[in-house]
Amino acid sequence: MSTPPIRILGIDPGLRNTGWGVIESRGSRLSFVACGRVKSDGALDMGNRLRQLHEGLMQVIADFRPDEAAVEETFVNRDPQSTLKLGQARGVALMAPALAGLVIAEYAANLVKKTVVGAGHAEKAQIQMMVRVLLPTSQAASADAADALAVAICHAQHRGARALKAAAAL
Repeated sequence: MSTPPIRILGIDPGLRNTGWGVIESRGSRLSFVACGRVKSDGALDMGNRLRQLHEGLMQVIADFRPDEAAVEETFVNRDPQSTLKLGQARGVALMAPALAGLVIAEYAANLVKKTVVGAGHAEKAQIQMMVRVLLPTSQAASADAADALAVAICHAQHRGARALKAAAAL
């Protein structure tokens, strides 16, 4: 008996552009569903920018009905103000799938890169190239969307181990 595919939403949080990517995983087989980015208007105040990100992600969830979500963890910038703003966008990226009742996993950027490219310090171009190799029909027009697909791929590869670890903790 064949297992049903799991639809995964990957999110690469950003205040200007939050990348998103949806894939389906059936065992070790991955297939591309959709990707894009949600933009916020830099002329608006912070609250309204975050609202735009929230509404955009909720629309993606409504349109593609993922089963699970994966969000890239925030790295700390040298500029504390930028880190704080990214953290607020990341909060929205966690809240939207939580409000939809999705299981959410978080992954460090280095783990995403290591899983997709094989090196934890891979460049954006390497990530985009490997995403095209792993998902040949993907149409990631931006680095944000490619990064989000990479987060979804990382989750597809690690979700079984996470489930076993969670079950062992019970």
